[in-house]
Amino acid sequence: MLANNQPANISSFQHEDRVFPPPKGFAAQAHIKSMAQYRKLYNESVNSPEKFWGKQAKEELVWFKPWKKVLEWKAPFAKWFVGAKLNVSYNCLDRHLNTITANKAALIWEGEPAGTGVLGEERTLTYKQLHREVCLFANVLKRNGLKKGDRAIIYLPMVPEAAIAMLACARIGVVHSVVFGGFSAQSVADRIHDCQAKLVITADGGFRRGAIVPLKQNVDDALGIQNASGEVLAKTIQKVIVLRRANNGIHIQEGRDVWWHREMDNVSADCPAEPMDSEAPLFILYTSGSTGKPKGILHTTGGYLLGAKMTSKYVFDLQAMDTYWCTADVGWVTGHSYVVYGPLANGATSLMYEGAPNFPEPDRFWRIVEKYGVTILYTAPTAIRAFMKWGTEWPRKHNLSSLRLLGTVGEPINPEAWIWYHEVIGGKRCPIVDTWWQTETGGIMITPLPGATPTKPGTATLPFFGVLPEVVDDQGKAVPRNSGGKLVIRKPWPSMLRGIWGDMQRYRDTYWSEVKGSYFTGDGCRQDKDGYFWIVGRIDDVLNVAGHRIGTAEVESALVSNHKVAEAAVVGRPDDLKGQALVAFVTVKGGVTADQKLRDELRNHVAKEIGPVAKPDDIRFAEALPKTRSGKIMRRLLKQIASGGEIKGDTTTLEDLSVLARLSSSEE
Repeated sequence: MLANNQPANISSFQHEDRVFPPPKGFAAQAHIKSMAQYRKLYNESVNSPEKFWGKQAKEELVWFKPWKKVLEWKAPFAKWFVGAKLNVSYNCLDRHLNTITANKAALIWEGEPAGTGVLGEERTLTYKQLHREVCLFANVLKRNGLKKGDRAIIYLPMVPEAAIAMLACARIGVVHSVVFGGFSAQSVADRIHDCQAKLVITADGGFRRGAIVPLKQNVDDALGIQNASGEVLAKTIQKVIVLRRANNGIHIQEGRDVWWHREMDNVSADCPAEPMDSEAPLFILYTSGSTGKPKGILHTTGGYLLGAKMTSKYVFDLQAMDTYWCTADVGWVTGHSYVVYGPLANGATSLMYEGAPNFPEPDRFWRIVEKYGVTILYTAPTAIRAFMKWGTEWPRKHNLSSLRLLGTVGEPINPEAWIWYHEVIGGKRCPIVDTWWQTETGGIMITPLPGATPTKPGTATLPFFGVLPEVVDDQGKAVPRNSGGKLVIRKPWPSMLRGIWGDMQRYRDTYWSEVKGSYFTGDGCRQDKDGYFWIVGRIDDVLNVAGHRIGTAEVESALVSNHKVAEAAVVGRPDDLKGQALVAFVTVKGGVTADQKLRDELRNHVAKEIGPVAKPDDIRFAEALPKTRSGKIMRRLLKQIASGGEIKGDTTTLEDLSVLARLSSSEE
């Protein structure tokens, strides 16, 4: 089952006995100071979960009304803190206003373009200032017709207004769905259609590597897209709020489009936080599925916020003096939980950066670390591998001594990148928290705790409180240590997804049908002799490309929507930089010339349909694709060809064996 991921599995064995204890002195001030303390709390959390989570919820969050019951579990549906009321925006902002945190920086932001005398525009918002901006914008949303339960699309660059919009939605009970700014007009239209959003919040543009990303133009295009039946996908949109960011010449449609800054002039800063049921929807975040249609992952209020707050506090060991930087975009769940909700609920200072890590030069991240005295850095293995490729001279230009903790997220980190990160960026003094979790889990699930857990390069180590993972075979039975299998979670946890928006049957089928009674993560895994979890990677048709989850079926659908393409199959191959690269096998229609010009056209077509992150790295033209006699494409064989490996396994069900020979011998 894990054959295609075997190299990652094999290399991890080489580092299994290389153990890094928590740095001397770190444990003394850490929230969790020893393995004994971790094990005591962990055992409480899995043996008496309702007692444990009830205690944590009382201590960590502000509630307007207490719960009647901690957990109501009717598999696969969970309700946490049943009957309780709270507000996420209140817990992130108002709770700090009568404390010394009120005048502390909540958000520090740097834009990509150069400012006056320094590299990059700068803004800082204290908790008091952020609270005011959020209240104003929440009233703007009300002024534009939104009410509790309505859905709003947020399609913004990485600017403070992205966090403000999220918190304003949460304040009045509007369900937000953030769309990554790199996604296309088609992706925006699909998401609007699926969640029936009434309003879009966007900008005239954003900056990326010196170029302007035309966000408002993409929204205009999205609002005109029709399906095959001629129905306008985004017909539910009534208003578009536009932030002036790039001074980009854009079209404003009277009656529909309004400017953010002008709307803010017409409202007051008085907006009490709406008491929300613990299970009220907070946000929908779309993630790639193994079928063509993205899944709208639904997260609710109380359990999600508790998970985000506790994991932020304990995994990153957040302290009052920290300047914390998670480099993720808010278009991904990492940006939700660990740029906005988790850090702010803890009263931390969260840094946001708009642009690329190598603009204008490959030391941009290290300039930012030095400039703001960043103490905690949470980034992706893809970025770390890029830094390695660019060379050590770039980080060595800067004083990185402020760093005290490093983290990784988005995909398994290869041990070589882990060691480079530890030595070159962390100066061998910073613990590394290699975290495993998913959009669906809401928060970190398997992770070291930096003051307690001895780490090994390449493993996420041990489960967080309340998380009961297990590695199982195809029958759902636990496998022996050092054996590969499927990673499942045996018990519900507070920040878990509550379903797929509008499709609860798909939720059951996708996550709860593979192993009865357990959540199936879709990841391959093994446990070593110490019980540490080594994540191998995806075992379905969702690929992890540079930390972004891309469904192969989505890319295939985009390719065949081009009138020159007859058929397409997309697979992943190992990639030193991205983790996985997208390889497309394409057959073209009669009379079409399969050449480099067509390759470029198809790559750009996919970028237009889905977004640049989904561009195939390699397009290989084929006369035919390997199929079984029943017509099913044998992607297993295509993966082997894409990786340059030998064709292995049973090929007796192939309809035409000569197809393989032609594919294997074709020159690229």
